Amino acid sequence: MSVAKIVEISSASSKSFEDAIKKGIAKTAETVDNIEGAWIKEQKVVVKNGAVKEYRVDMKVTFIVK
Repeated sequence: MSVAKIVEISSASSKSFEDAIKKGIAKTAETVDNIEGAWIKEQKVVVKNGAVKEYRVDMKVTFIVK
């Protein structure tokens, strides 16, 4: 039987939503083992002077507890 735990994180990137997701997962993986997947709850952007300056994501990351 497996038991899973979920942590909620936020991540940002100046490049793209995909880059923000990858950075968030990579940073979480530094301290959490057995990551199985992630659910992207929300995506938003920071706009300055009429241009997108930052992409942000809120996500729930699931990992298996051993």
